[in-house]
Amino acid sequence: MELYELNLHFLLEGLKAKKFSASEIFQSCKRRIDECEGNIHAFITRTDDKEPQTENADGILAGIPTVLKDNLCTKGIRTTAASKILGNWRPPYDATAWKYLREAGAVLMGKVNMDEFAMGNTCGNSAFGPTYNPNDITRVPGGSSGGSAAAVSAGYVPFALGSDTGGSIRQPASFCGVQGLKPTYGMVSRYGLISYGSSLDQIGPFARTVRDLQIIMSVIAKHDPMDSSCFREKNPDFSHKDKVSIKGKRVALVKEFQDFTLDAPIADAMTRTRKILEDEGAIIVEVSLPVVARYAVACYYALAMSEAHTNLERYDGVRYGYTVTDASGVKEMFERVRSYGFGSEVKSRIIAGTCLTEPSRCDEYYVAATKVRTLIAQEFTRAFGETDFILQPVTPSLPSKIGEVDDDEMKGYETDLYTLPVNLAGLPGLSFFTGYAGNLPVGLQLIGPRWSDPELLNAGLILEAHLGTPKIANGGKN
Repeated sequence: MELYELNLHFLLEGLKAKKFSASEIFQSCKRRIDECEGNIHAFITRTDDKEPQTENADGILAGIPTVLKDNLCTKGIRTTAASKILGNWRPPYDATAWKYLREAGAVLMGKVNMDEFAMGNTCGNSAFGPTYNPNDITRVPGGSSGGSAAAVSAGYVPFALGSDTGGSIRQPASFCGVQGLKPTYGMVSRYGLISYGSSLDQIGPFARTVRDLQIIMSVIAKHDPMDSSCFREKNPDFSHKDKVSIKGKRVALVKEFQDFTLDAPIADAMTRTRKILEDEGAIIVEVSLPVVARYAVACYYALAMSEAHTNLERYDGVRYGYTVTDASGVKEMFERVRSYGFGSEVKSRIIAGTCLTEPSRCDEYYVAATKVRTLIAQEFTRAFGETDFILQPVTPSLPSKIGEVDDDEMKGYETDLYTLPVNLAGLPGLSFFTGYAGNLPVGLQLIGPRWSDPELLNAGLILEAHLGTPKIANGGKN
């Protein structure tokens, strides 16, 4: 077995026992990237041209390679958010989540592809071209954190960081066949994350096992005074426990989602997972989320586009990023910079956000959406008064073909409805691997109440013990 095939906790155990060195891990991962990157196109910027010296040989992640979604700032290393408008911008500071990983000894192999400014669900809305699913390169890896999920799935690195604004960790984790955690809003510092929707964005990890997610969360889930939304209590306990139980826990299915059509492999996975939970002593119940079912999608887009409109105003070609020097005036410069620099999807969301927040419409749309968001959060709070976790799909279908347009508008609505409410309510959501349908992985989602991230991962350990862990994807090789 090659070292790149080992999961994070096995690599750490091997390093501790001196079965192999950090240099051997680095070289194995680098060879794997060289072997498969021509097919997958996960990277925007590679930083593995020179083997680094591990900064902290005693750190928990000493010598372990990783990659970052390219909306996480890295001091002195190009950071683009997959957009032309940032050009070759090199931040003067590190994102806090990356700083914590670096201080723990992690080695950065590069910055990976995403939908531009995290706006999309295919990893195809990028100024640098699409990323391909390493399990089947004719299919999308999901988005917007598709490069991070693809890199872990293909064996480039044992773990990666992404961000989730409306499903951008959970959906690509499901599509690529890895484990992915969208933490509680405020569990991981957002400092240094290039914003899309500031009240919705959350940084989180991808890995091939739930135990590995626990290791990464133990490093990055710490209070950061640079982020006022970050929790201030004692650091949560993400330590691995050999014996965990879900006996007596109440796991809910959402009443309003039961009539939605699922692809057969996803429906089968729901049935199998429900039986596993019952066999482990969990009690399956039903909860009703009528406000979520009726209003969540409209509420989300009103808020996300309004926040995007505000956050992306800063890209003006004056202070950093792409600019023009031959404009006749400031107005022409702004127009040319933003017209060239932003892709069509980003432009459409900026325009929509501008309309939603202009004075004559603000109360009707943006303010109304903030009130509905409160109702959605309250509805989840009531639901979690009756249950411990909610089980549901991540998406109703398997990953689509590259370039394929789904004409089924209802299926698109259902896809959003499974993921967006978690962000609106600031909840943690675990996308977990359940097996394969042919060569395509199938994932489901377990949701918990706010701040239940450690308990959610413990439940994931139980499911993983029955469902298994994903294999390394073939990376487009025959």
